[in-house]
Amino acid sequence: MAEYDRWDIKKLRILRTLREHGTVTATAEALALTPSAVSQQLTNLAKQLGVPLLEARGRRVRLTDAAELVLRHAAAVFEQLERADAELTAYQHGEAGEVRVGAFSTAVPALVVPAVRALRVTRPGIRVQVREAEAAQAYELLAAGSVDLALSLAAQAPTAADPRFSRVPLLADPLDLALPRDHALARADEVRLADCAAEPWIFGGSGPWSDITRAACESAGFSPHQGHSAAGWTAILAMVEAGMGVALVPRMASVPRDGVVMRRLDADRPHRHVVAAVRRGADEGAAVGRVLDALREAAVRPAS
Repeated sequence: MAEYDRWDIKKLRILRTLREHGTVTATAEALALTPSAVSQQLTNLAKQLGVPLLEARGRRVRLTDAAELVLRHAAAVFEQLERADAELTAYQHGEAGEVRVGAFSTAVPALVVPAVRALRVTRPGIRVQVREAEAAQAYELLAAGSVDLALSLAAQAPTAADPRFSRVPLLADPLDLALPRDHALARADEVRLADCAAEPWIFGGSGPWSDITRAACESAGFSPHQGHSAAGWTAILAMVEAGMGVALVPRMASVPRDGVVMRRLDADRPHRHVVAAVRRGADEGAAVGRVLDALREAAVRPAS
């Protein structure tokens, strides 16, 4: 066996996935394999490389220092393969190809759909396949190779230092204050978040939107009292319309309702930040780059 033959890309991908997911069972689920197949492949890889890769820790396993060394080198290999695949696709198809996009719910109508419409005119050979996913899940899909591009919130995204991804800032989405139509502040000349410090607030019990709402209110000098908990914008705005409380709503997610007044908070200027990400090296592919360009153009309109 030649020295380089022992570097089996498929088995290295399994080892990398194990480090990301922590257990053999979770790794098998992520890769659509059986746990026994995962264990067998990793055992074979250890034999091929001539070093122990795993240590048993109760019901879990721990990667050895040798495994971490292997993965440090494998990261450069995976990045180069992504780049090679992107360049080969561009060579074979030019401006054609399929790009799979994972995006959170409000980004689909506000950013992805306008981008797809524009691409139909300017790059008709590029096909975009959309998969709605929660902000954090989009990165799991990206890491697993199930999507080529992920749209998420910056608060839910891996850090810029994560070697697996390249991040692209897209949009600072303003947060507006949703008030019942008969609320005294609905007709005020200027509205600040602090004006609603005593109001019952409507937002999710946990997750990014809870964190964003609490952080915006705390920056305005108060901790919001959560009168009701809801995750969907339809439910939140229905409760605001019924006079049950107030809410912060991203401008991208705002849907007109007769009984709800949306007030801009120019003084406080709260935002949520939307980012796109691709696997490092894949951003050099023509099709992925064209979709990123279309998303940047679509992001200009809601931000204005």
